[in-house]
Amino acid sequence: MDIEGLRQFLVDSNRAGYAGGDEKKWIKEPDGSTRIPFERGPWRSDDHFYGGEPYIGLTAVFYEKLPVWGMIYYGWVVDGVKTDAVYKVLRGALVQMPEEHPYRGPVEYKQGDFVYRNKWEGELDRFSGEETIEQGGSVIYKANYRGGEVDRRRGV
Repeated sequence: MDIEGLRQFLVDSNRAGYAGGDEKKWIKEPDGSTRIPFERGPWRSDDHFYGGEPYIGLTAVFYEKLPVWGMIYYGWVVDGVKTDAVYKVLRGALVQMPEEHPYRGPVEYKQGDFVYRNKWEGELDRFSGEETIEQGGSVIYKANYRGGEVDRRRGV
């Protein structure tokens, strides 16, 4: 697989998707979920998530119509915290996704009195991580994610 092509596609699709905030391109599915599709050349992704607060989702990437990469994620805002401000910070962080590790946002991102942090282990083929947003030294948002390449060899 073209790892560098995948890496660039993930950055582009992220910036055009949830992080980019162009909700007109989002599709509300009959089951209540939201799907954010993105295509460029032979690459296609579907970011599919359920809920608003908390939420769970799956991003799947296809190359020439075959699944090649995926990531699952689950996140929440602490009870009593206004979600709009938190998700504004999250979108700001996700737009800053590092090209060398295109999983979520950068290691650290600050917006006003909010601090976004992201720590991960692994590489693009297999990784896991956790992102948090703090305000005044207290964690007010947390999400866990994991993913990697799929269908590299035939099995089951």
